Amino acid sequence: MGLGRLALVLSLFCFSCKSSSGQEITVVNHEDMLERVVDKEVQLVDVRTTKEYEAGHIGDAINFNISDGGKFLEQIKSLNKYEPVYLYCKSGVRSKRAAKLLQKEGFTQIFDYSGGYDDWKKSKY
Repeated sequence: MGLGRLALVLSLFCFSCKSSSGQEITVVNHEDMLERVVDKEVQLVDVRTTKEYEAGHIGDAINFNISDGGKFLEQIKSLNKYEPVYLYCKSGVRSKRAAKLLQKEGFTQIFDYSGGYDDWKKSKY
């Protein structure tokens, strides 16, 4: 196989591995949240329990409890799939799970705050 043909095959292979729907999950940190979310009009979802949310949350976050399975899937239908969605939980475990669910549901710009609310509180904004 010639070099040009090999390059073409490799580029086609690489292109086919990338999601055509652009459904990548981007992990963000505290600084990203300050820059992209605080005082901005974004879809910010706290996926913790109602009790955790009521004890404190980030900015204007809405609360969709990931532990409520079917209800969570129903609630996310109110979000715009084509606009950025920022997710967080207590430490990053539940938001990662929520991000994968959003990805499966066709959301295109998913941001997961890996440190979660625990990181937010200790950073003092």
